Amino acid sequence: MSEMSYPAIPDPEGVERVYGELLARAPENKMAPRLDAVRRAVEILGDVHRAAPVIHITGTNGKTSTARMIESLLLAHDLRTGRFTSPHLESVTERISINGEPVPDATFVRVWDEILPYLTLVDEEFAARGEPKLTFFESITVLAFAIFADEPVDVVILEVGIGGSWDSTNVADGIVSVVAPVGLDHTDMLGDTLAEIATEKAGIIKPDGYLISAAQDPEVATILLDTARKQNAKYAFEGVEFGVVERDRAVGGQLLTLRGLAGEYPEIELPLHGEHQGQNASLALAAVEAFFGGDRALARDVVLAGFAQVRSPGRLEMIRSEPLVVLDAAHNPHGVRAASTAFKEAFELSHVHAVVGILGEKDALGIFEVLREEYVDSTDATFRLYLSASESSRAIAPEELQEIALDAGFDE
Repeated sequence: MSEMSYPAIPDPEGVERVYGELLARAPENKMAPRLDAVRRAVEILGDVHRAAPVIHITGTNGKTSTARMIESLLLAHDLRTGRFTSPHLESVTERISINGEPVPDATFVRVWDEILPYLTLVDEEFAARGEPKLTFFESITVLAFAIFADEPVDVVILEVGIGGSWDSTNVADGIVSVVAPVGLDHTDMLGDTLAEIATEKAGIIKPDGYLISAAQDPEVATILLDTARKQNAKYAFEGVEFGVVERDRAVGGQLLTLRGLAGEYPEIELPLHGEHQGQNASLALAAVEAFFGGDRALARDVVLAGFAQVRSPGRLEMIRSEPLVVLDAAHNPHGVRAASTAFKEAFELSHVHAVVGILGEKDALGIFEVLREEYVDSTDATFRLYLSASESSRAIAPEELQEIALDAGFDE
């Protein structure tokens, strides 16, 4: 008799309870520079972080979009995927995805309740040593590994939270390490220079692995290359071994010709806007080629199918057409510039009304300077700026944002 399957029953109350228990821990922007707590947790759970091969992604901008593209390409190869990304937009379950969809509420709650006694043991061990208990991000990272082992999945796409070398996700040994563009962000935790930040991010490159890197500042590229060589890892860089050959605007996105590690892929439709998303696509393609060994081209029809299904919520996401309303989660000057360039290319508007909210640890002055350069100094469009704040306790008050915007050159 065949086993019957039933649709998962949503359990929003259970998810909210678990989310509350996670939030009761130290917040994710207060992640401790350590790996031993997460190592102990995954060890006590039976090495759940080793249940499937890992593609590990770091960088300053483009990580989540690249992760989603990698996931979509692997799904097109009929592989069962687990994806861990952050932050989430609406529900915490978005951070842990199975086959491209947020983990079912019931699974999220069940697995958390199953692992909580073991996490409590780790909390007690570290408290006895005078060290903090598992943080929010450490705990949800362990939860992700446990869910992926429980499913199980064929491959895990794992996005770094902050940095790389001591990030909670780095307990995993990625067989492919992907480095998206590196810039200045989280300087309070990673260092004030590109060299310091690049060194932290290079920490995900593992012995005998495969480094796939976006085009980088020469200083960053040198650090990544030196690390790969020390780890005896293969390596490939955008603009050298792979990249975007041609890019044309298309309805709802763009048309790309991509050069991968082992072949060229013409007329690939990508339903996302912006040159930066084309670059993310080349990075994702090379990462998947590397996952399969890096020495043979992928079937073009599979690549076509994979990219055609890509979605990246919160990245120039059009949520309304009359009037046009677009959401974007860019949170540093580099990301805001890329999003602004893509927005102007895709929509060509004569009037732009920007509603902006920024968290306290972000470079608000730099963000406003980019907005002024992109929309006031270099276009004829009418631009109006509206200042807001999210419900986060880390959000900068609109009154303070106004002062920063004035410092950046905006008129009152």
